[in-house]
Amino acid sequence: MVPRLRGDDAKGDGLAYKHTFVLINTLSPMTLSLSLPDLAATAALAARLAQAVRRHDVLCLHGELGAGKTSFARALLRALGVAEDVPSPTFTLVQSYETAAFPIYHFDLYRLKSGAELEEIGWDDALADGLTVVEWPERAVSFLPRD
Repeated sequence: MVPRLRGDDAKGDGLAYKHTFVLINTLSPMTLSLSLPDLAATAALAARLAQAVRRHDVLCLHGELGAGKTSFARALLRALGVAEDVPSPTFTLVQSYETAAFPIYHFDLYRLKSGAELEEIGWDDALADGLTVVEWPERAVSFLPRD
């Protein structure tokens, strides 16, 4: 069961959900597990993180269905200057965006059937080219960078 806190959330059920964020970068891997009370707190964290991420970082977002992974990714992309619509990549598996600093690749691996699909959707190119944001990274653990 996902730990919950009282607060306002995007679903309007008065509960907030636990999020786990893993940032893999060239300096050192870092894991952070947080409970955020509402969508505003999620957006605020995303805005702060946007100041620190850079090309070749991989941001892994863990959480149950409806925990706010896509909301966090959307807020991060906005903070990084993406003005266009930011749909969930649940069915396409990946959405890509160009920013002034670097390209961003937003993966949602919930419907991933096999590791071979990662190659087909440009996983290696994304890792080599820009910032990679991954929802449901546990579905591709063996393909995540080690450092």
